[in-house]
Parts: sequence; C-alpha cells; structure tokens
Amino acid sequence: MSGPRRVVVVGASAAGLATAEGLRRSGYDGELVLVGEEDHLPYDRPPLSKQLFAGEWDADRVLLRSAAALADLDIELRPGTRAQALDPVAREIRTAQGGAIGYDALVVATGVRPRVLPGTEGVAGVHVLRTLDDATALRESLAARPHLVIVGGGFIGAEAAAVAREAGCEVTLVTDGAVPLADAVGHGIGTMLTDLHREHGVRTVTGALVESVVTESGRATGVRLSDGRTLPADAVLVGIGARPNTEWLAGSGLRLGDGVECDAALRAAEHIWAAGDVASWPDPVTGDRLRIEHRTNASEQGLAVARNILAGEAATPFTTVPYVWSDQYGLKVQIYGRTRGADLVQIVEGSLAERRFAALFARAGQVCGAVGVSMIRPLRALRPLVAARTPWAEALAAQGAGA
Repeated sequence: MSGPRRVVVVGASAAGLATAEGLRRSGYDGELVLVGEEDHLPYDRPPLSKQLFAGEWDADRVLLRSAAALADLDIELRPGTRAQALDPVAREIRTAQGGAIGYDALVVATGVRPRVLPGTEGVAGVHVLRTLDDATALRESLAARPHLVIVGGGFIGAEAAAVAREAGCEVTLVTDGAVPLADAVGHGIGTMLTDLHREHGVRTVTGALVESVVTESGRATGVRLSDGRTLPADAVLVGIGARPNTEWLAGSGLRLGDGVECDAALRAAEHIWAAGDVASWPDPVTGDRLRIEHRTNASEQGLAVARNILAGEAATPFTTVPYVWSDQYGLKVQIYGRTRGADLVQIVEGSLAERRFAALFARAGQVCGAVGVSMIRPLRALRPLVAARTPWAEALAAQGAGA
C-alpha cells in the first residue's frame, strides 16, 4: 500500500503499541520498529499501583502482548534503547547506545516521568511509581511493614495508601491541598474518599508543603514540612505529578511546551506524529490545548495516529471523552470528561452517604464531566451528556434532578 515504508515508534507502552497494532490492522505491510527505553516487553501501567503493587498479579500478567504476539505482527522491538536526539532533516533518531534509526514516519510516544523531590535521587527508601521496576521495588519494601509516608494527594497516592494499609503498613498521606483528590472529583466526593481512608487508618496531613526528605546514613527516615514539622517514615513514596519526556527532542525544531505540541490530527511536523501522555493537541471543538495522562487516551491516540499516518492529507482531528478509573478499598471510582475546574456538581443517582452514586460536573453552563463510585451502568449512561457538552439545565432535566 502507499505511504511510508518504514515507521518508527519511540515509546513501547500503551500508545506506542496501539500505534503499531493499528498500522498492521489497517493493512500496513512496511517495516515497523518499536523502540523502548526499558528492558521489558510493553506492559500496562494502571495495574502497577493496583493489582501488581498489592501482590495480586505477577509481572507477566501486566504485559500488553507476549513476545510471540509481537513477532506475529512483524514488529521489530528494540528494548533497552533510549532515544537521545532527533534529526528531522536526515529523518533519523540517535540513541544513547550510539546508533541511529532511520524512518519515513516517526511517532513520538515517550510518555512522562514522575516529578521528584530535590535531593532525593539515590536516597534509599524513597520511591516513585511509574515503571514496572518502581512498582516491584515498592511492593518488596512493604514486606517489612514500614511506616510509609506518601507525598501527594492524587490518585497514585490514594491507591498506594489503600494497598499499603491493606498490607498492614502504617500510612501517612501528605498533600498541599485542603482535601485530597478534590481537584479531580470535587470537594464533596474528595471529602468522602478522605473519610474512607481515615476509617482504614490512613493519617492525612493536609495543607502542608514538603520541604525535604530527612535521611540518616543515606536512607530516608522522614519528611520535613515547610512549617518545621517532621513526619517519621521508614519509606517515602513521592506522587506529585509528572513531566513529559521531551528533552531528547531539544533542537529538533518541534514545538515543545507542555509536551509535544501537535495539530488537531496529532501531527507534530512533516512525517512526525505524537501520541499518549506526551502529546499536546488542540481540542477540535473548544480549541483548548490538551495533554491527557490517561490509559484509555493513550490507546485511542495510538490508533488515531495509525489511521492518520496512512490517511496522508486526509488525516482527521482527534477528539475524545477522557476516561480514568481508580480502585480504593473495594470502591471503583470512574471519571468521564474533564472535571477539573468545574463550577457545578450534582449527584443524580445514589448518595455520598451510601458511597455509591453518579454525579454530573459542569463548567460555564455545560456538562464537562461525570464521576461515579461503584455505579458503573448509571455512569456510563451519562457519558453522552459529557460528549455532547450538554447545557446544564437540559442535562439535569433529563436526569430528573433539580438545578
């Protein structure tokens, strides 16, 4: 078929693998190279802070595809290979191992890496949670039932807190916000989830900035807060967000802001595309520039890039209803849309008291998101309202709820 004869995908995780598989399923029969920095086969990240961390799954179960499956797709996998620079004129990437990989079309799917606290590099007992090796090391540390201090009140921190408590660890969760998770699910739902953690024995320290990690003989022994308090710890997990992996693209001519800046079709430059956590693109409806760190978005964008590579000038804009989920103490929290910045929240089924409900979120008079806790079908029914950016009053009327 017409189009590029050699496609190189840099990043061997969900977005990169989805791109490669999407190309093959669409009939692409040219060379296909999947470059991964880690030594592992492509694997799924959400279970790292859930089933794998809890010890319910082993490492093989998080693999997205087996070596045999990749071979059947005629994908040349290059694990343990770190991209170091891009030369778009020569159409090649240079690797940290000293080689060069040429391409006709390039897909950047290098994802993100965790933010760290300054001065903690190499300190024993300080963890982040992004890779399979990170999760394995953190899980092994729980065997000694340490007092774990978690810095950051997002989903990674909350999920890790739940797993650690269920493993018998003492847990303290520190966040600079007034209520953990409130920026993602609103104050009321965030308070409900915080109460759930406290009932399970998690100590929460809110409105607190972590100044540094306290060490003794090169090992973490606590965290020092900006108000002078010190919280003792045997282990520290830092979950304060992530940075796009774009440094290797410096000097390439690509627009690098909060990620690789693409057009609406996810094209970053001629012959170059981006997908997944690293991609920034304008929403085709609002024009807002988005970068979404969600598992489903990564796969959807990978498939969209595959289609657009083969479509050439007929490439189409990418649009999505973001979706993310979290498991905490047996509750399943699910989110459709973009709930951050919402100015209206309404529970339309169930209740906070029951810890089983579905809620709509609105911004500027239009539905922008929906959150459900252990209410899968009713939440799924709200997805079309999110996708259509339904006017708030109309959405509430459809649910029989008052404005």
